[in-house]
Parts: sequence; structure tokens; C-alpha cells
Amino acid sequence: MSHIPAPDEKNVWRLDTPGAPDWIRSPRPEAQDKYFIVSTDGHAQEPIDFLSTRIDAKYHDRLPGVSLGEKGEKFQKSDGFRPMRLRNIEFAGQDLLRNKAGYSPEERIADLAADGVDAEILFPNKGLTVWATADPIFSQAMCRAYNDWAWETFADHNDVLSPMACIASGDMEGAIKEVERSADRGFRGLSLPCKPVWGAPDHEATNYNLPEFDPLWTVIQDTGLPITFHVSTGRDPRTSRGNGGAIINYAVHSLAPTMEPIANLCASGVLQRFPTLKFGSVEAGIGWVAWALGAMDEAYKKHHMFVRPKLDLLPSEYFKRQGFATFQEDKPGLDNAREYGLVDNFMWANDYPHHEGTWPHSAPAIERTMGDLNDAERAKILGLNAARVFGFPIPEKFQNFADAKQTGSNQ
Repeated sequence: MSHIPAPDEKNVWRLDTPGAPDWIRSPRPEAQDKYFIVSTDGHAQEPIDFLSTRIDAKYHDRLPGVSLGEKGEKFQKSDGFRPMRLRNIEFAGQDLLRNKAGYSPEERIADLAADGVDAEILFPNKGLTVWATADPIFSQAMCRAYNDWAWETFADHNDVLSPMACIASGDMEGAIKEVERSADRGFRGLSLPCKPVWGAPDHEATNYNLPEFDPLWTVIQDTGLPITFHVSTGRDPRTSRGNGGAIINYAVHSLAPTMEPIANLCASGVLQRFPTLKFGSVEAGIGWVAWALGAMDEAYKKHHMFVRPKLDLLPSEYFKRQGFATFQEDKPGLDNAREYGLVDNFMWANDYPHHEGTWPHSAPAIERTMGDLNDAERAKILGLNAARVFGFPIPEKFQNFADAKQTGSNQ
């Protein structure tokens, strides 16, 4: 973006910061001693035809989109979402900017650099609906089409803009083929839905804790690619209607269900059988992680008479060994990071260009939430953890600074 307007009264809070005068390094893009920063959750801006031009014509009538009501009303259309009327909301200033940003790789790179970000993990935007169907074959076809578009668009920039390959895990045969195809292409990671079967919880439906997924885990572990579970990908996140719906749906029906796949893997023996499988939740925050790990450990110990299989480690230990979680602003989670041994498992993101994120004011957000961490802890959470898990190259200027100055000091 050539010009970023000043935030209006609804967004001026984004500039709040206590400053960071005692920090060894800075998140500020202009700082000489800047941290190496990776945003582990950004969203692509797909063109309208990104699926229709890359998918079999037999699926065209079923593709997500917009339908018209009897009086010309516009509704969101997909196999899996409840019909939802689209309102005409007038955006202005930085809120409008977020809707229009990021449509080309070059624009993204410039916007991210101005926000202090050196590399980005990308997820779909419109494409999050590739999983919004109970038909796993159709879902896989949409995943392949999205992956084709994403690789066409970002392959030449993969060291700084790295899309995750979408996989419809409910279609086992197709999922294995798409994992192998994506690994061969050079994708840095995979995005699986929070539930392999789209829809409300159903104990009869297959899920990631069951051994029938072992063939998929085998192939993924062999590729070395990490698995990501992004919010709003297991069931309709717009369940609540009426007063407070925007808040209720975000907190309860979008963020909270992302804990389910994490628990499925940590508690079921999957990670015992696949000790190098890397996995994590995306955009669901981190404040819940310490509580969830404690709750699983408590259940394992106190419900030992019911637990199958017996595990070599506690569920929390499997997460700490193989798992991660991303966040935008989550001071409660950061306050728990050191005490609960989770510094190596947390990763920051600016969620560019979404309203939930911190762009274009990420530095103030980092300064007002990370002041209680020391320099080495900030360095890990802001970028080094992501570099390790997703295989990003770290530019030499950051390596030299880390070798010279990274310490365990309180600031």
C-alpha cells in the first residue's frame, strides 16, 4: 500500500504502546536491531474465479458463492454453511484498507515489510469454504484447485510468502495423493480441517483420534511437513444468531473448536506412534493452551481406569514435543508461556489483512503484550519457532545479531 490512513476513533487504540526502551531488539520495521519476524497466519486474497477456472465443470453449480433471494437479497451460498444474508456494511479508513489489501505478492511483501514482518504463512480467505461441505470428494477437488492457484501465485516467493496446502482429510485416498503432490511441489506445510467430517459433533463420525487415519499420518510424517488446523474449518462458525452473535460466533464457534484436533492427537496415542509429526492450531490464540494441557493430564491421571491406550508420556508432553499454537494478541497466554514451559510452542501472527489481526500496527501490539518476556523468548515466539517448524531460511543479518547478543536477560 502506498498510503495507510491514520486510524479512526474505533481503531486508534491499535497505536497504544508502553514503548520498549529496555528491549535489546525491536519489532519496529525501521530498527537497526530488529527481530526476525514471521507471521504464522496471513490470508490470501483469491480472485472470484480461483476455483471455477481450476475445477471440473461438474462441480460448478455447487461452488461457494453468492445467491439471490426472491427480493434480490444476497445470501452466502455453500454446501455446509447455513444460508446467511449478506449485509451492506460501509467500511472506511483502515477497515476499508484491510478489505482491499494483499491482492498481489508484491503488494503483500511491501505491506508486510512496512509492518516489520520478514516472512508469512498463508491460509485461504474465500478458500476457507473448501471444507464447508459434508462431501469429502467435492472438498478435495476444491482443495486441489486452491492449491493450484496458491502455487501459481506464490511459488516464486516461497521463502517469504508460503501458502499451506489444503487437504480434505475425510477423503483418505485423495488426501494422501494431495499431500504427496504438495510436498513434491515445495509447500512448507499442510492445512487440514479441524474435523475431517464437516458439521456438528457426531460421535458416529470418524475423527483424528482413530487408527484409520494412520495411513495419512504415515505419509505426512514421511514428508516432514507440519500440519495446521485453522479456525472455522470443522463446522459452521456462524451458529449463533441475534444479539451478540458477532462476538459469540467468533469466540465460541470459530476459535474454541480448534482445540478439538489438538486434543484428538495428544490424547489418543497418535503422537506416540508418530513421534516426529508436527501439528498446531492457527488463529485460535494461546491463552487456552496451558489450561487444556492441564485438563488432559488431569483426565489421564484421574480417569486412568477408563483411558485407552496407555501413553508413554502425558498429553501435555506430546504437545510440548510436537505441537504449536499461533496468536495475534494474547497477553494471558504469553503471561503463562514461561511458567508452563510453552515458549518453544507459541508463534505470533499479524493475520494480514484481516480485521482480527494487528496489521498495519503490529509493533505497538507486540510491545504492549510481550514486555514480560525476555529477549530470547520474544525472538523465539516472533520468528525462530516458525523458522524451525516451517523451514524458513533466516537471513544472515539476523543470524549474526542472534549469535552476538541473544541472551536470557529479563529484557
